[in-house]
Amino acid sequence: MKLNVNGSEHEIDVETEMPLLWALRDELDIRGPKFGCGIAQCGACTVFIDGEPVRSCSVTVGEVSGAVTTIEGLAADGRLHPVQQAWIDEQVAQCGYCQAGQVMTAIALLEAIPDPTDADIDNAMSGNLCRCGTYPRIRAAIKRAASATAGA
Repeated sequence: MKLNVNGSEHEIDVETEMPLLWALRDELDIRGPKFGCGIAQCGACTVFIDGEPVRSCSVTVGEVSGAVTTIEGLAADGRLHPVQQAWIDEQVAQCGYCQAGQVMTAIALLEAIPDPTDADIDNAMSGNLCRCGTYPRIRAAIKRAASATAGA
């Protein structure tokens, strides 16, 4: 089976029913997406497939027909994605476990709504759980990234 992940073609020998999350982590050693719940409820495993956010714990490799992007594939030309930079600037992460999924979901939000309100942010991010409770900093980072990308 072939998977295009972060712009590189990979050939893996796995069952088509294997969750994409395990293929990424165990077969390709891509560790950004995390196992949180296994039932697509916490968001720790969020990746993009052809630009759309998906919970990689609930998508099988056999279902993947497009390009997969993980948090490792966001930086370009030696620069972090504006959302990644905002996460650092706002010191969002505490334990960091959920943060890859949080960042991916925040990027999807900003692509859909470039200047989100607090309600937009709360609604979009509500499916991503953070045990450390960094939600106020997550909101601040999203607003910072929105400002940084306005007009870009």
